[in-house]
Amino acid sequence: MTQSSLKDDVALAIARAEAVMQAGTRTVVGVAGPPASGKSTLAELMVETVNQSQSGPVPRAVLLPMDGYHLDNRILESRGLLARKGAPETFDAAGFCDAVAAVKSAARMTYHPKFDRQMDLAIANAVAIHPETPLVVVEGNYLLLQDDPWARLGALFDLTVFVSPSRDDLKKRLQQRWLTHGLDAEAALARATSNDLPNADRILRDSAKADLHLSQDYSEFGVRYAF
Repeated sequence: MTQSSLKDDVALAIARAEAVMQAGTRTVVGVAGPPASGKSTLAELMVETVNQSQSGPVPRAVLLPMDGYHLDNRILESRGLLARKGAPETFDAAGFCDAVAAVKSAARMTYHPKFDRQMDLAIANAVAIHPETPLVVVEGNYLLLQDDPWARLGALFDLTVFVSPSRDDLKKRLQQRWLTHGLDAEAALARATSNDLPNADRILRDSAKADLHLSQDYSEFGVRYAF
């Protein structure tokens, strides 16, 4: 993997998005993939790159992360799901799908939560999407999952992108994530294999086919990119 291949993939995804854009309408792109695949990196750089040509106060592109729709830890604990945080059932899936539908209509300003990994909670109304912003990049693990209510999202995307390196690379990245968070090697591996990898396997098995499939791992390009 080289820096140029990341740049090339960003350019390719943007070109595919621009190919389906129509004047006067909003284009919604879904960027999906397993945890630690690099989907967040790709999605963030797509938005940053498009906005480099911004000429006014309204951004040309905005990022809408699915992670903002994590259920609060207190709710997860009351349901016995805290150890499974990150699994499909630990999100407000219906609320997220409704939010993407509202974004697709572009009828008004909309506000959305954003997940803070350091605080381990979602911050309300942290993402503002102007009705005149023509491109919204939605990013998350389960955007292409074929189970309800996630399956509703397919009709809302004008372009779908799926990012995933090999399963072995995912396992290494997931373990490294928990090492970075302060766990020892044994605990990091246990955390990765008990929850993250089963979620990744489900995504790989049950996601609908994307319009564009990228098999790179972009995680080496800086800790600023949350996965």
